[in-house]
Amino acid sequence: MRRAIALAVILIAAAVSGVATTRGGTFAVADSRLQGAFRKPSVNGWTFVHVQGTPAQIGYQHGYLLSAEIEDLQKALRLELTHDNGKDWNFFRDAAKNSVWPHVDQEYREELQGIADGINARGVKLDLWDVVAMNMAEEWSYYVGAYDKQHHIASLSTVVAPDHCSAFVATGSYTKDGKIVIAHNDWTGYLDGARWTIVLDVVPAKGYRFLMDTLPGYIHSGDDFGVNSAGIVITETTITGFSGYDFNGIPEFVRARKAMQYSASIDDVVRIFKDGNNGGYANDWLIGDTKKNEIASLELGLRNVTLERKTDGYFAGSNFPISPKLAAEETDFDLKNPSISANARHKRWTQLLEENKGKIDVAMAQQFLADHVEDSPRGMGAWQLPYGTAGAVQNKVTDAALAAKMSFTAAAGHACGKDFLAAKHLAAHPEFSWQKPELRDLKAYPWTTVAAQ
Repeated sequence: MRRAIALAVILIAAAVSGVATTRGGTFAVADSRLQGAFRKPSVNGWTFVHVQGTPAQIGYQHGYLLSAEIEDLQKALRLELTHDNGKDWNFFRDAAKNSVWPHVDQEYREELQGIADGINARGVKLDLWDVVAMNMAEEWSYYVGAYDKQHHIASLSTVVAPDHCSAFVATGSYTKDGKIVIAHNDWTGYLDGARWTIVLDVVPAKGYRFLMDTLPGYIHSGDDFGVNSAGIVITETTITGFSGYDFNGIPEFVRARKAMQYSASIDDVVRIFKDGNNGGYANDWLIGDTKKNEIASLELGLRNVTLERKTDGYFAGSNFPISPKLAAEETDFDLKNPSISANARHKRWTQLLEENKGKIDVAMAQQFLADHVEDSPRGMGAWQLPYGTAGAVQNKVTDAALAAKMSFTAAAGHACGKDFLAAKHLAAHPEFSWQKPELRDLKAYPWTTVAAQ
């Protein structure tokens, strides 16, 4: 009888207070900040989390529901960033507080603080500056390069603009139904890439609802793939060998989040990215307006910015600079070297998209992302192996029909189906033993459909 009464009390509490979901199931918590938030058990490697409300509420829900994953990611990023940049974690915390924070919008300050509050409520001993430093992870190499130059410090060889990702967006005569198809895979190190398996469904008090893949603790996607309720789809690929950073600009992670949350048109996306551009995480942004059936490429350097738009055709990204002027003035990239992965994948994209003109749909885009060329970095889904611990770690595709339902398809791990086994690789390549404390297996999962709920 007592057990039945206790159960009734729990059920009543669930009806009147916040409800959270963890790996162990759904339980009631007496905290109104969690009202409406939930996480679902992982499916095919992806963990779905729904958050809603004011910025502080969204942040708190995010931090609370993903506290263990955020703590785990911070350890991996701390190891990776300190190794690659030659700075200790306090450098990034101090820079987050003194250099980055003054340029973060109040809305996102509240959300970042909310994340810190949420993880603290679950007993995780990280603070606001840890959370901000994590959100800056994709920008730190740009920041450090400029900082070292300013302070006459010789940067490590690993302080370089990374060559992340392959992507395309197509429409009109190139797609099977004449409407937008957009696809992206995330090329990154396995230290963080194996953890890039969160799908975040955000219903903000202001702006548009949006669905994106992300890392735990991020207020943005990071590898940048998402769809919002205004019908805008956004992704990107980085510009290899880029240099330049404006310490007085708005962090890229803020602009990326704002573009996803507040854009109802390509013009909105472009305006938000250009406003306060700091040069951090310089990308070729691929954008689709599924309601107007229009696509765009925004190549966003610091000094050189180029926008192209189409209602029939495609744009593809694989880390190559599009503008020769940008390439010459803001990168050390060799446009004429066919052995460079970015150039080889550029050629491969052109081949795949032209050969399949009029047939491109979600299923075909999934095949593109699994593409291999002799298991080398010349394929879209290639490993950066046999020697490295990096590659195409996860994959996303959507089209106009799925986007209208706030949905996309996703495959965690290598789209080709090949697993990466950390212990086996480290045994063969002890030069990467510094990663051992945090390097984990990267298992390949089948494609699955995720949707706002």
